[in-house]
Amino acid sequence: MNNFSYHNTTAIHFGEGQIAAIAGSIPKDKKVLVTYGGGSIKGNGVYDQVVTALKEHNWDEFSGIEPNPQYDTLMKAVERIRQEGFDYLLAVGGGSVVDGTKFIAAAVNFEGEEAWDILAKQAEIKSALPLGCIMTLPATGSETNAGAVVTRGTNKLAFGNPLVRPQFAVLDPQTTLSLSERQTSNGVVDAFVHVMEQYLTYPANAKIQDRFAEGILLTLVEEGPKLINDLQNMEARTNVMWAATQALSGLIGVGVPQDWATHMIGHELTGNFGVDHGRSLTIVLPAIMQVCREEKKAKLLQYAERVWNITEGSEDERIDAVIEQTKQFFSAMNTPVSLTEISLGQDDVDTAMVSLEAHGMTKLGENGSIDLARSRLILETAL
Repeated sequence: MNNFSYHNTTAIHFGEGQIAAIAGSIPKDKKVLVTYGGGSIKGNGVYDQVVTALKEHNWDEFSGIEPNPQYDTLMKAVERIRQEGFDYLLAVGGGSVVDGTKFIAAAVNFEGEEAWDILAKQAEIKSALPLGCIMTLPATGSETNAGAVVTRGTNKLAFGNPLVRPQFAVLDPQTTLSLSERQTSNGVVDAFVHVMEQYLTYPANAKIQDRFAEGILLTLVEEGPKLINDLQNMEARTNVMWAATQALSGLIGVGVPQDWATHMIGHELTGNFGVDHGRSLTIVLPAIMQVCREEKKAKLLQYAERVWNITEGSEDERIDAVIEQTKQFFSAMNTPVSLTEISLGQDDVDTAMVSLEAHGMTKLGENGSIDLARSRLILETAL
């Protein structure tokens, strides 16, 4: 296991009715800007709970943050904050709203030439507005980590800084009951791949991290399909919500090598073709498992045995079986496992490759061994 320092300062309020906890989590002297997306929170009761909880606060709202939050939209919020003096942010929604709000928090007092440099040049962030969040779509784990992804045109880039880690997160599974099947399945597979990015690399004698990761994977495998069959299954929603948070809270990633090639390649599918983030991952991951099977052999075999109980056959046969089993799980979640399923072909592979190179994604994976040629092979394997 590698050396590490781990510090997660986000307070979590988990369970039904916990939105009320924000009343005591945000100082009364703060001017709060509530950020959210398209307005679904006004139809499922979440907005009304926020209004009640903030009745003693000075607050206003900013809506319209998109899935894959757009830089230009976020900068409108930044300008409003600068003009009106808001000094606390409350993100209400899914990972995109939280990610966008993290960027807003960092951009308000950014001292560089253009706030996009936070993403494009990983420019230094010296301060950020404090923020909290209410999660309504379990998927990204953004509620307890210091990372975010923002889109500008076809560019989908990430940044991270401890200053934008939420001070608190409300996780009420009741708020997820109004999610569609597509939103629900996207969330489950997104959390699943987050775990795989930190787990499916090479052995590092990190037994606790491995067992935690495998426990999250097993939970998602067990609970995810239950939600496809019954979107109102509260027990499944409760377990999926907590699994998604722990998938990217940082705990399972300490002291171990991490991959993230699936995400980097998947971002190009989202940026260029508008593919749902979760669906981009279910297309790319099985192809990476196939192309990188030799360097990932030990962990593939461990994953096969501990998560899927695959113990019979040669090593190659077990790896083939676990790749197929993973694809079957994704299919059971009604997500695609090939580019063909979403009507993309060879020309689209070429387009994605141009973007990968333009964004400097030339040495991906835990070993930096996924160069442009291997990324092309991965995408062509995904056809």
